[in-house]
Amino acid sequence: MYIDSHCHINFPELASRMPELLQRMQENGVTHALCVSVDLPDFPQVLALAEQYPHIYASVGVHPDYQDTEEPSAEQLVALSNHPKIIAIGETGLDYFRLKGDLEWQRERFRQHIRASRITGKPLIIHTRSASEDTIRIMQEEGAGTTQGGAAGVMHCFTESLEIALAAVEMGFYISFSGILTFKSAKDLHAVAKALPIERILIETDSPYLAPTPHRGKMNEPAFVRHVGEFLADLKQLPLQQVQEATSNNFFDLFKLKRE
Repeated sequence: MYIDSHCHINFPELASRMPELLQRMQENGVTHALCVSVDLPDFPQVLALAEQYPHIYASVGVHPDYQDTEEPSAEQLVALSNHPKIIAIGETGLDYFRLKGDLEWQRERFRQHIRASRITGKPLIIHTRSASEDTIRIMQEEGAGTTQGGAAGVMHCFTESLEIALAAVEMGFYISFSGILTFKSAKDLHAVAKALPIERILIETDSPYLAPTPHRGKMNEPAFVRHVGEFLADLKQLPLQQVQEATSNNFFDLFKLKRE
């Protein structure tokens, strides 16, 4: 079995094909998926999917790339997360690659999510790009992670250095790899995945983006997470069944879910 720990199947290009997506998940042994929120106006769609399908879960949060949108308060995130199918806070974090200038608003948004995670005990889903030092600093300042009395979490679609990965793991976080891991050019990322213990790794699609080889350049979907798992098994020279079981168990452990 595989679990897609991060996807955006509420986006129109995927939501319009939901029966087809769910069927292909089943055909490829993908038993569960986490549909991740990126802003508050679209959060009801994310929640509706989770309520409709037993094997779909959801998060609540506002992505750091969404500049002109409603700013969430920690209290608001806490209230919206009070639902059994909302299993995480995020995605949140910092992105200095796509946006420039004074990004203090982005850092404050991140802090609000960390505070909501601490209040609820629900894990954080963190996005970081070209901002890893500030990301780790704010996590430390706000008490993110189990070592500081907060909740665990995941650094999703990870593309940073091994040093950053280990710093996050030290704080009680998991590292999630997307289809980028399967790209031949991602040599540095391959080294990171090799070095990390399988007990701290999740796999994801981040669909509809970043389709893995052999579907690179096409629209991504949860069924394709199988290719990330297969590549990871080959990369780490582990039996495929071990990777399937470990990444699935890691998902259930992180998000405090009963194994099915």
